[in-house]
Amino acid sequence: MTIVVFIIVLVILILIHEFGHFLAAKLAGMRVDEFGIGFPPRLWGVRRGETEYTVNAIPFGGFVKIYGEDLPSPKAPKAEQAAHERLTKSFMGGAVSFSERPRYLQVAVLASGVLMNLLFAYILLSFVLYAGIPRVLSEEEFSRAPDAALVVSGVLPDSPAARAGFEAGDRIISVVGGGQALAAPSPESFTSFIGNGAEGNAVSLEVVRGEETLTLSARPATGVVSAEPARAALGVAVIGVGSVPTSFFEALRDGALLTVRLTTETAKALLSFFGSIFTLSANLSDISGPIGIAGAVGDASHDGALALFYLTALISINLALINLIPVPALDGGRLLFVLIESVIRRPIPASFSRATNALGFAFLVLLMVAVTASDILKIAG
Repeated sequence: MTIVVFIIVLVILILIHEFGHFLAAKLAGMRVDEFGIGFPPRLWGVRRGETEYTVNAIPFGGFVKIYGEDLPSPKAPKAEQAAHERLTKSFMGGAVSFSERPRYLQVAVLASGVLMNLLFAYILLSFVLYAGIPRVLSEEEFSRAPDAALVVSGVLPDSPAARAGFEAGDRIISVVGGGQALAAPSPESFTSFIGNGAEGNAVSLEVVRGEETLTLSARPATGVVSAEPARAALGVAVIGVGSVPTSFFEALRDGALLTVRLTTETAKALLSFFGSIFTLSANLSDISGPIGIAGAVGDASHDGALALFYLTALISINLALINLIPVPALDGGRLLFVLIESVIRRPIPASFSRATNALGFAFLVLLMVAVTASDILKIAG
């Protein structure tokens, strides 16, 4: 089931990316010869206007074939070059070839796949916030969340909590001490309960760790928290976690902010990784390839639709940014070529484009093989 969900997510993201190119090319007046779901061999196709829509046998993604995006080689037969010129002028009474449209339109078409992936991520994140995905809550939100839980986010070394066996991720259900009990504690009520208790009096805490319910006992002490040495404490950092749906307009606003933050963080991580490749200090164990992503998608699908939507948004952002890398065979490399052509004011030779695209594709294949091997070693280890 995991591999099926992964394939569905991958196909949706690639098709959305390609639909961005398709829509922008149509709006720019370029002729689109084919919009394909999957990769050949072809299983089915239908022509609508100038475009053929096809379904193909290999289900991993899709493609858009824009006329003139790949010019015929100067060494191609003269009949092929003549056919290229005739077809270019036979539609819409003028130039509808990608290569003959203004360069700002070429840039718009090449960048549109990336923009569509980012837009899709924004829509998913806004929906997740609107529906209410588990997250860190404020004290006011904690009182409204139906699934609110007090979770240990950290344990100070050599503290009463550390000696009692507390671990990050423990969910605190109740606290009993000094003849009083606190059920369903919030971060504020828990801190107050522990801090107001007599120093040295043991408290009993019921916690959930994974599938197991434990009862831990600890004695609050002063001097545990350096910032508040006079306050009795256990030495645990706690947060409130739960699901609080937001309003529609709040979700749109917060979804945009979250999309920008995640895109910025992802861009920094990618820049750091590719920089480490050129300094020969890359650590492949820090990233995931197809196998690692498939496992993450499977885990998220088991956690529910919202978790899967959130992870899909993250993958969509990664796909968008990876495509912007200025490597031939990616959108970023093709954008770089268009920008170079706009400076030198003449087309880059087709033979050079093909050669660099082949080298870029070989680099991506080698990187994917290395990352996949790292995924397998992580699973085996």
